[in-house]
Amino acid sequence: MRNRVVQVALPLPARRTFDYQLRREHRAVREGSRVRVPLQQREMTGMVIGSATISRVPQRKLKSVSAVLDTEPSIPSGLLKFLKWAADYYHHPIGEVIRAALPTAMRSTRSMQPRLPTRYSLTSAGRAALRSLSKQAIAQRRVLGALEEAGDGGLPLDALTHLVARPASTLKLLRDHGWIEMYQNAEDFLLTAAKKAGPALNQSQRRAVRGIGAALSRYVPFLLQGVTGSGKTEIYLKAAASVVANGRQALVLVPEIALTPQLLARFQEGLGGTLAAIHSGLTDRERHIAWWAARQGLADVVVGTRSAVFTPLARPGLYIVDEEHDASYKQQDGFRYHARDLIVKRAHQDGVPVILGSATPSLESMENVRRGRYRQLLLKQRARGAAMPKFQLLDLGRLPVTSGMTPPVLAALRLRLDRGEQSIVYVNRRGFAPVVLCSTCRWQARCDRCDVHLTLHRRSERLRCHHCGASRDPPEQCPNCGQSTLHPVGEGTQRIEDTLQKALPGVRILRLDSDNTGNAAGLAADLARVRQGTIDVLVGTQLVAKGHDFPAVTLVCILNADSGLYSVDFRAAERLYQQLTQVAGRAGRADRPGQVLVQTRYPENVSFSRLVRHDFSGFVKAELDQRRLARCPPFVRFALLRAESLRPAAPLEFVSLAARVGHRRLAGQASQAVRLMDPVPSPMERRAGRYRAQLLVTSRAHTLLHRFLGDWLCDLEGLKRGRSVRWSLDVDPIEMY
Repeated sequence: MRNRVVQVALPLPARRTFDYQLRREHRAVREGSRVRVPLQQREMTGMVIGSATISRVPQRKLKSVSAVLDTEPSIPSGLLKFLKWAADYYHHPIGEVIRAALPTAMRSTRSMQPRLPTRYSLTSAGRAALRSLSKQAIAQRRVLGALEEAGDGGLPLDALTHLVARPASTLKLLRDHGWIEMYQNAEDFLLTAAKKAGPALNQSQRRAVRGIGAALSRYVPFLLQGVTGSGKTEIYLKAAASVVANGRQALVLVPEIALTPQLLARFQEGLGGTLAAIHSGLTDRERHIAWWAARQGLADVVVGTRSAVFTPLARPGLYIVDEEHDASYKQQDGFRYHARDLIVKRAHQDGVPVILGSATPSLESMENVRRGRYRQLLLKQRARGAAMPKFQLLDLGRLPVTSGMTPPVLAALRLRLDRGEQSIVYVNRRGFAPVVLCSTCRWQARCDRCDVHLTLHRRSERLRCHHCGASRDPPEQCPNCGQSTLHPVGEGTQRIEDTLQKALPGVRILRLDSDNTGNAAGLAADLARVRQGTIDVLVGTQLVAKGHDFPAVTLVCILNADSGLYSVDFRAAERLYQQLTQVAGRAGRADRPGQVLVQTRYPENVSFSRLVRHDFSGFVKAELDQRRLARCPPFVRFALLRAESLRPAAPLEFVSLAARVGHRRLAGQASQAVRLMDPVPSPMERRAGRYRAQLLVTSRAHTLLHRFLGDWLCDLEGLKRGRSVRWSLDVDPIEMY
């Protein structure tokens, strides 16, 4: 009898599986289980994803699985099916897709069950000992007394360590006596949510909750479109609470770590159940525990960032994507997936509803509503009756500007300070000045490794590249002409902070950008200071626009609104509108009216006029008309072949060769269903010392495009020239540089 042959996915850049035979003691292994296998001169951890009746490898050369690591599949069958689909759709090696779906701790030989938090409880012998212990045994009496008071559930280790000076030795002594026992409990890692009554819902919110509630047993994609401050989170909460009450789980995605604590706090207040968080701010062990708790069904709700889309759920019941338009949901290197799109597919496969929420949904989602693929839920008014903020455009062509700010902006900030209200100054550039310029010869400080300017950072007195991270001291004289006529030009968050400190003496300012933000806990503490009223003015980049609720903010000043108006990126206008709407939405969310001041040199631009009127539907219609004429998404599918190399000519040579190979494959087709654009250098040709080029593939026919891509990639993998460059394919790219 022949040994069973299994197909193993290995974390390698190879679009294939590897055949191995199973020894008799391993024959019961199931798909989704991790195994150790030999590969050349090493051993690797892989995943069994199928069986082979006939192997591609001759029997005499077929190697055996060395060890089976899982007694049950670490990836359930439904999730494995989903990962296979994702690998096919994005044309990415299945082994690397599976690797992205596993916690770091499970990518080697670690057990599927993590080392859980430790909990101690009192034994009957310990209870008896407490009555007879000497009063001099102070440390032992404290620990035993605390455990007796806690009851049968005992206490976690953290609750005992502060009771005595040397907790480790005291706990060991008590265990040796048999007075306490230790066990592991995942629930100590999870957050407990109390069921509390939330704010009363308005009519639009109640209608949305009823619509979602009627579809909790089947797949329905909802687009929850609500103006900023309309109470979308309350609807998420009601829907998730219904799912949890029926014994099922919910997975909630947020675009940034900054939003995770805020959303977790809201769910803790009104859900009833247990919560787990999954994001990059956790340690490997913490992420492993959260992953395991979700897989075992111990966590009722999982809140996480992009990678949480791969979290296994024991009883899936609902998927939610907050701020569904946000570009952070797209992974920009390696396995280039889009978490929003993947979660819609996962909901369809699992037969459960999915809610995509945003004040400014992506044009792809709006087009899906128009085609009847998504069901739209509209919230046109703010919750609790708050008014939408009023916009005012400030024409930079007619107003004096001092360090990036006009007199009306400074006057409005002073007025809010006098009233005891808070303000936000939004400038989407970090650092002090984005350009250092010589006024004599016009020399500009540029990165040696990227085709961009260096940004001056005043705190560190360094010139920094925001693309590759390179930094150097600023020169004292111009390297080109030798004159001492170097000047910082333009305004970043640091310069605006300095200007405000001088213009508004005594003002309490918090700068929020990626230079000034540490870990998730530090960011949460900074945001808490704003809500507590210890900050007068919040100066920041797009971090300040990500769905935060600051009740005392009544003014938002947008300084460099024109930065996204004219760009080679066809999504520039959409992103600008979304960005400005989101940051403007922080103003006037409570009982005091909000005002938004927008500085621009193009006040007549149609995007700004629609922004002033809160006319998102008009903007969407006009922009979709433009996209249709330009043959851009969502009407046409894009795939972008990228190549990079240290040699200047190599990337363009490779994509040019790839274009010729593609044209030969398309030559026999009667229609032009798939089109190859001209190979070109990337808009930023040099980045981090590597030269880059790209080739755009477009098609209106989804199936034909993917069929072509699959065949074309097989051709490209066989090209000798492809080994001299680093190349990748990005399906549905959102960045075109």
